[in-house]
Amino acid sequence: MTTRVGYAAGAFDLFHVGHLNLLRHAKAQCDFLIAGVVTDELLIKTKGNAPVIPLAERLEIVRHIRYVDEAIAETFPRKIDTWRCRPFDVFFKGDDWRGTPKGLALEREFAAVGVEVVYFPYTMHTSSSALRRTLELLNSAPRELGTRQSLP
Repeated sequence: MTTRVGYAAGAFDLFHVGHLNLLRHAKAQCDFLIAGVVTDELLIKTKGNAPVIPLAERLEIVRHIRYVDEAIAETFPRKIDTWRCRPFDVFFKGDDWRGTPKGLALEREFAAVGVEVVYFPYTMHTSSSALRRTLELLNSAPRELGTRQSLP
């Protein structure tokens, strides 16, 4: 019997239920799950934003999720390059990539090396981007909460 190795990548910044759902669903479809945690440098390069939580801490969080068998720093912008360094049989991704040019290119590259791409429903009600926007709004709000203004 061969072990089915899965790979789920993400920033896993401001860890939330969408991340947990991805890892839980991924583990249900493989024997050994590798979580690729995108490096700070790669996030800045690809998304234009530094993560709120540094890589070492994000790795530590993800490493301790019970569905994850191994957590690695993802340093390559192309997933096929990650596969060349740490082979896996199935790649898990949120379905927000399904049918997009990036998703179709990913499917073609992985099909050529025998890797299956499995999409999971994207958790629409939460995302690290939405959490980041909320934090930015809170940080830019006036600091008048809790102070009483006198009437003229």
